[in-house]
Amino acid sequence: MVRIGIDAMGGDFAPKNIVLGAIQAYARIQPKTRLVLFGDKSLIDAECREAGFDAAKFEIVHTSQVIGMGDHPAKAFQQKSDSSITVGFHALANCKIDGFASAGNTGAMLAGAMYTVKSIPGIIRPAICSEYPLLTGKTAFLLDVGLNVDCKPDVLYQYGLLGSIYVKHMMGIDNPRVALLNIGEEEEKGNLQTKEAFKMMQDTTDFNFAGNIEANHIFSGEIADVIVADGFVGNVVLKQAEAMYVLAKEQGIDSEYFNRFNYEIYGGTPVLGVNAPIIIGHGISSPTAIENMILQTEHAIKVRLVDKITEALDK
Repeated sequence: MVRIGIDAMGGDFAPKNIVLGAIQAYARIQPKTRLVLFGDKSLIDAECREAGFDAAKFEIVHTSQVIGMGDHPAKAFQQKSDSSITVGFHALANCKIDGFASAGNTGAMLAGAMYTVKSIPGIIRPAICSEYPLLTGKTAFLLDVGLNVDCKPDVLYQYGLLGSIYVKHMMGIDNPRVALLNIGEEEEKGNLQTKEAFKMMQDTTDFNFAGNIEANHIFSGEIADVIVADGFVGNVVLKQAEAMYVLAKEQGIDSEYFNRFNYEIYGGTPVLGVNAPIIIGHGISSPTAIENMILQTEHAIKVRLVDKITEALDK
């Protein structure tokens, strides 16, 4: 039995969009998967009734508090002990659920990850990551997209390993190409951080290093399946990609490619390098985005993503 924990109170449109997304996901999850919703039971029950769905198909863990988007992440996680995020993380740490997903306060989710399930031994710094569409019709993977804005070269090297493992097991790309985002393709280009990271990566046998990649090539798919950057640069790229979708819609452009920039398709952002599958969704998540976030969590559990990372580090 796989048990997926869902923060029913997290997000700008909770609990409605979360419950509706869980209802949609219920029709697509595996028969032995159980959805566990953390939140105000009366509100969850009311949303299920309004949608004509039997709430008994979910397991509901009642919580009386909510960590809001404006709350201080670490303080709220510790002080609001009966919040949906805090209770959910303690359930995850105690193996009562196998993965946890939320569209709530990102900082509180990251604090929960570090306070409860913690980093996999050997991980220098966990990363948050994002898939994005390529012109080839496939998708690529970018990390870090905002967790660590300052990274030492050995952290970037480890991101290459984490990204390679994720893409292989979650996206089905065997021997994925890993590239270092830089201002030029030549190995002598870049700042001290990227130059040293390149030296560490160029002779590695831990992943398939494809060299440096410039920003004008990251959407082509010709060079890499995994793009490595520090969280500052990665977040800028991610926000630019999100803006491309919005601009295309505002201009009335109906493009199959640009439509694939819609965040709803990808569900959420995985936290890589911690001891359990954790997915963080967008605060404005629609029911469809929540549905895909839940399915993404189920997939990470099924492929034993955390075990794969641990095994790679042990080697």
